[in-house]
Amino acid sequence: MSSSTQRSPGGVPVTPAGLARFNTSDDSAARAVLHEVCASRAWGRGILARRPFATAGDLYAANDAAMAGLTAADLAEAMAGHPPIGRPKPGDPTSHREQSGMAGASDALKAEMLELNLAYQEKFGHVFLICASGRTGEQMRDAVRNRIDNTPEHEREIVRVELGKINRIRLARIAEHAEGADGRENARNVEGDAV
Repeated sequence: MSSSTQRSPGGVPVTPAGLARFNTSDDSAARAVLHEVCASRAWGRGILARRPFATAGDLYAANDAAMAGLTAADLAEAMAGHPPIGRPKPGDPTSHREQSGMAGASDALKAEMLELNLAYQEKFGHVFLICASGRTGEQMRDAVRNRIDNTPEHEREIVRVELGKINRIRLARIAEHAEGADGRENARNVEGDAV
């Protein structure tokens, strides 16, 4: 159990309000919230199968278990939900926030990232995925440079870890801060976590 777990005066863990709403939402609404966290249907089914969650830590453990079980096809489906670095989805504020580390990048860095993205995508067949929370454009460029020489198998496992981190950040927002009855508003308001 995480040290940030809230407890009642009697020492019993208290389920965060957002998590309580997620636990009690119908399967269709919960599935929609989870799809905004991660585009893999297998991952979403893995999380839904473990509801209800007493604590955010239980939700994160479900994320870890679901991530570990994803096949290469499931990972590809998840990655399809992420735009390339430097090219956020037009009109999508979440996509822009998630790529905030590139917002102030020079034109030269943006051009280099485009070139690296294309080379990476050609080699691996999917977008370069990294948990970008707190990372600068230069750090993301360096990461793609370092990872482009990986084997596809090694890179797939790095992507699994990075995707798990992104999911955890998004799930934390759902657990702690869900705005609507089904938490959907929360999933769309993640700040700068992934590219």
